[in-house]
Amino acid sequence: MAPAVVVSGSGENPGFEGRITVYVIVCVIIAAFGGLMFGYDVGISGGVTSMDDFLKKFFPAVYKKKQHVLENNYCKYDNQFLQLFTSCLYLAALIASFAASKVCTKAGRKLTMQIASIFFLIGVILTAGGVNLGMLILGRIFLGFGVGFANQAVPLFLSEIAPTRIRGALNISFQLFITIGILIANLVNYFASNIHPNGWRISLGIAGIPALMLCLGSILICETPTSLIERNKIEEGKKVLRKIRGIENVDDEFDTILHACEMAKQVKDPFRKLMKPVSRPPLVIAICLQVFQQFTGINAIMFYAPVLFQTVGFGDDAALLSSVITGLVNVFSTMVSIYLVDRAGRRFLLLEACVQMLVSQVITGIILLKELKPTADSLSKGEAIFVVVLVCFFVMGFAWSWGPIGWLIPSETFPLETRSAGFAFAVSTNMLFTFVIAQAFLSMLCRLQAGIFFFFAGWIIIMGVFTWFLLPETKGIPVDSMVDKVWMQHWFWRSFMANDDFRTDVKVV
Repeated sequence: MAPAVVVSGSGENPGFEGRITVYVIVCVIIAAFGGLMFGYDVGISGGVTSMDDFLKKFFPAVYKKKQHVLENNYCKYDNQFLQLFTSCLYLAALIASFAASKVCTKAGRKLTMQIASIFFLIGVILTAGGVNLGMLILGRIFLGFGVGFANQAVPLFLSEIAPTRIRGALNISFQLFITIGILIANLVNYFASNIHPNGWRISLGIAGIPALMLCLGSILICETPTSLIERNKIEEGKKVLRKIRGIENVDDEFDTILHACEMAKQVKDPFRKLMKPVSRPPLVIAICLQVFQQFTGINAIMFYAPVLFQTVGFGDDAALLSSVITGLVNVFSTMVSIYLVDRAGRRFLLLEACVQMLVSQVITGIILLKELKPTADSLSKGEAIFVVVLVCFFVMGFAWSWGPIGWLIPSETFPLETRSAGFAFAVSTNMLFTFVIAQAFLSMLCRLQAGIFFFFAGWIIIMGVFTWFLLPETKGIPVDSMVDKVWMQHWFWRSFMANDDFRTDVKVV
């Protein structure tokens, strides 16, 4: 899934004055279009790859297999090029994120967002107007560049303009906008599938709307105070800070941002610092959370939900409608997370979801193992509907836990001097394993058949054990107190802090 908001260098100081201004609301809307842009693309892929008109034009071999009465139910869509259509975007995003990190630091968040939207618009033109597979793949690569740049800039921009008291809610709100984008994509696919022969072009072309809005919006808004101060535009940064807080006296927050920027500048090589033992706890947890997030199987289900539902016996329209239902569940369950994450805590939601997702995956696997044979008829209507219910039950658990919290925890556990570098590891890990799952899922479905659900169930057990023993609770802990209040208190991670030079090489000017 898409990265959520990282915590800005200003930390968690409840004493900062300010109010929620119209400007901040506008910035949230702009960020929403960034989330919608990414979420729409996640949701559109599976629906388009299940449309017959699209398959006839670009993947005729897959279309023929799909029409074959005796074809293996699990292997209808097993085609490396079909999977490449979905997965190449994430490989491109992985590569682009490294360049985007430099651009974001040197040129600012605003310009990076503009570049992201331009890349995305080029990708939309190439895919929606595609006449051959090469043009289609090239378009997906440009979309990936856009995603890589947007995921680097938009969350950071949002965190840096957000008032401290609502930063946590805005973090998961960005994830909410991604789920809304997925839902919109499912709705578009449902209606576009009945428009022949170019319904798939409509589905792909509409992706340009949030990209265009992000492009125009990023022209209208100002740069963040942190980015301006970081680039030595001190007075301009203070002026913008007054604007977004709606008050004249912003000295406390301004001094904190200035101090944080000065501290961060003292660390010449944050990636090298990440390799030290004292940096290992947040780094290991950030990477593991991204791996586990993908190995829940969620993106496999969201990418290929229409294909999966067709496999168990739904027709084209019914399969797309089932995807709309799962999209609605995704949106409303993410709202639950916004309410509960600072009340119930991170660990409780993650552990509860492990049980919920495990039950869903195991029961789904048992039903398909017993009832859906490779060359036999599909499931009965009642069984197929029950599979949809189980998938919704699974999505529900993921959406209020591993989806948003998988990004929230890495954003709040790194100290300032390694925060950007550490979060870059989280982003790149997520994109890498999203690519792996997207590229491999249909082949795994063909070879493992119903066993693929047991494969993901096994990973969910590992996730639960990891969370129980190695993941500390971070609810209510200030960002800059994580070392003392979290890592130094944990039964396992405190051993890495024995010779804590975590900040000794940071000289405060």
